[in-house]
Amino acid sequence: MEIGSNFGGVLRTVSIADALTDDLRSKVLDGAFPPGSTITETDVAANYGVSRPTAKAAIVSLVHSGLLRREANKPAFVPRLTRGDVEDLYFVRINIEASVVGYLAEMGIIPQGASKAVTQLAEIDHDAPPSTFVAADLAFHRSLVDAAESPRLSTLYGQLLGEIHLSMVQARYALGQERIVGEHGAVLNALEKGDGEAAKALLSEHLTGACEALSKVFDQFN
Repeated sequence: MEIGSNFGGVLRTVSIADALTDDLRSKVLDGAFPPGSTITETDVAANYGVSRPTAKAAIVSLVHSGLLRREANKPAFVPRLTRGDVEDLYFVRINIEASVVGYLAEMGIIPQGASKAVTQLAEIDHDAPPSTFVAADLAFHRSLVDAAESPRLSTLYGQLLGEIHLSMVQARYALGQERIVGEHGAVLNALEKGDGEAAKALLSEHLTGACEALSKVFDQFN
């Protein structure tokens, strides 16, 4: 699929490579580049007025984050994720995040970022772009992982977020804003009480429900 008309945009005053990566990421997540779209260094360089090495760096970054895929001797493309992808992503997420909240409860750590994320998610307008809502949802989960203060764990988890975000956007994910806010709040409340078992159970239930909802939608795609 040709997507030349979807390129372009105003880049922020940061490094050109970072600004380009951010803009391409936003376009992938907001659906300007639908699943199956190819994104080449030549097209990116021409449409953004940047050098090919800069275009390549941006594309490589998105490949590493899981938002694009690239096969040998072929251009990068936006993947169409499958039920199998979703189930595998959530298998990893549940094991990581359940362990994290158990650790946080044991250590008496209350992530301030999590409380802020719950509030921000509750305040998002219902007509906000899907990618905005999904980003606010994932901010809660990322804050839990980061609160463990393990650089390696945060890096590992960060590598999953691109595909998780993409899967939720591609599925037009919507468990419902009130439900998600309520379930996030319940996990946080358990942490505040120091109840690690409850926090683990609530988080696992929340992510299992999300996985099931996403999987049903992806069954319709494939």
